[in-house]
Amino acid sequence: MIPHILCIPCILKPVFIILQTIILYVILSYKRFKSRYPFTKPTQELFKLKTKSDIRVIDKLFAHLETWRLYTVIWCGLVSLAGSCIAYESFPTLKIALMAFFIPMMGWTAGLYLSDFLDRKLDAIQKPHRPIPSGRIRPYEAIGVGAVLAITGFILSFFLSFYNVLLVFVVAFLVFSYAKFTKSRGLLGNINRGAVTVAAYFFGVFSIGQSIESIPVYIWLLGFVFLFHDTNSNLVGAIRDMEGDKKGGYVTIPVKYGLKKSIFISLVLTFIWLPLALFLPYHYKFLNINFYYLMIIDILILFCLYVYLFKSIKNYSREKALKFHEFFVIERTTLASAFIFGVTKIQIAATIYVVALLITLLSQYSLRKKYEFKEAS
Repeated sequence: MIPHILCIPCILKPVFIILQTIILYVILSYKRFKSRYPFTKPTQELFKLKTKSDIRVIDKLFAHLETWRLYTVIWCGLVSLAGSCIAYESFPTLKIALMAFFIPMMGWTAGLYLSDFLDRKLDAIQKPHRPIPSGRIRPYEAIGVGAVLAITGFILSFFLSFYNVLLVFVVAFLVFSYAKFTKSRGLLGNINRGAVTVAAYFFGVFSIGQSIESIPVYIWLLGFVFLFHDTNSNLVGAIRDMEGDKKGGYVTIPVKYGLKKSIFISLVLTFIWLPLALFLPYHYKFLNINFYYLMIIDILILFCLYVYLFKSIKNYSREKALKFHEFFVIERTTLASAFIFGVTKIQIAATIYVVALLITLLSQYSLRKKYEFKEAS
């Protein structure tokens, strides 16, 4: 049953209070970070290639933290956890929840190391400040760390179902094909990236030990929501890298069709996944009303990010494109959390959402600009 509409403030008030506190904390923390670590050194001095003796332990740790891109990888874990919760029709056991959340994150992070390794020559020209071209991480050190994460995730998957073990190989193939072949091939690369997220979703679904025959049709259909959503998210990320990709010979959608057509394609993808995400729970009645309450926030974020993007068309810059994608990162954290809200106790769902949002916001504001640009203003 749908509770009375007056229940909305009762349910969302704690979430809004916590969110306001988080946003205030993030702003203050970021200002404190910039005041303590000002980006005032000349670019050549700050981001010159370093020898092994020049690199401190703290530099090395921060280089790996930048490579993990927590503002991205947290989404993968949330999607898998959402799949686990939806299949279980509640919050699963702590063991399953932790493995469903962290194993896909390990695989995703391993893929990021691989992608950075394969892109190291292009980054040396366009983004020499990044961990590998700057010398803070050795190329085969990246491969080694990524391999450790991938193997660890593979071993842990044996504690789940047979299908989870198979999905590890599927994900490995998708990650490698994206990093090596499809990333530079327009929509094919975007769809490839969306397929990785779908695999993460089904990793969570199969983590509860459910057989394929017993999986309801709506769980299969929900995979298309994550496919189209992350295809769109990857497309938006390509807008940010449009200039560098063009110089590097990458034929991405923004490079091939330009900014306006890319925005139009992004809108089309949104008008596919969003109605589907709203219709499936309504038609099959597998989520409670809390899902829709959080989707109100999600839609508001979507509205703000597209308004921001349309206003930035005439005065496009990588900084503005990055800001747009930052909106998208927050939106997708909200989307995945909405599905968790729809099947679990609100206290559990709110805790997961707030912690995930906190990690996303803090990592974006403290690490992302340093990773994407030579200098942060």
